[in-house]
Amino acid sequence: MNYDQDVTESIPDSAAELRAARSRSFGAEAAAYAEHRPDYPVAALEWGLPGGGRGRILDLAAGTGKLTGNLLSLGGVTVIAVEPDDGMRAELSRRLPAVEAYPGTAERIPLPDNSVDAVFAGQAFHWFDVSSALTEIARILRPGGTVAALWNHDDESVPWVAAFSALVRTGVSRGWADASRPLPEHPGFHPFDRARFPHAHRRTAETLTATVATHSRFLVATGAERAAALAKVREFLRDTPETADGEFELPLVTTVIRAERR
Repeated sequence: MNYDQDVTESIPDSAAELRAARSRSFGAEAAAYAEHRPDYPVAALEWGLPGGGRGRILDLAAGTGKLTGNLLSLGGVTVIAVEPDDGMRAELSRRLPAVEAYPGTAERIPLPDNSVDAVFAGQAFHWFDVSSALTEIARILRPGGTVAALWNHDDESVPWVAAFSALVRTGVSRGWADASRPLPEHPGFHPFDRARFPHAHRRTAETLTATVATHSRFLVATGAERAAALAKVREFLRDTPETADGEFELPLVTTVIRAERR
């Protein structure tokens, strides 16, 4: 079979309506998302923090709290969360009951002016109205505070990972990993920087298939399309020596873009 073919190519992703549906698709699978999505490397989190220390951090579009928990593990921080989806936010509160979690969006953040030292967004910035979101983020950040957006991507410098990535690629968030893509600009922030950090996700063939199943393009597919796509993923993993038996490390790269509030 041709593993280089996008297994969900029959599902269009150009329409604004479908993009909106994909952005709202995660809540019904909140528990699976929390269980199977990767976390973030400490070095990437440290790079996103303001130079003066840690302080009070907002995890924006926090989902089930995957990044929230990572930030708490740094120590010396207070982390609050904002997440629009009720199902995702409920899962976050179940897993991290001590964290204050509020409904809200990147474009309308329910926090007062100059109230946080850093804003982080994991696997979410590509869903934002960037200009409006940065205006709102600048409002709630203290001067000198930072905004950091993070994405985990497959490390395609590894041949089998490149083939796997071609099979499951969904397209929405990949542009920010492209070094040729212009970084955001906003009058409230000094120029953005971009950095990359090595990472890995320990998986089996079955749990990696479960991870893929939490991607938005698969969540909005019909039942038949989803089943056929995931069957091809399982076949690929079964036929690839590096993934055929037991646990393995999926090599990842974490891309971060970061800017400081003026």
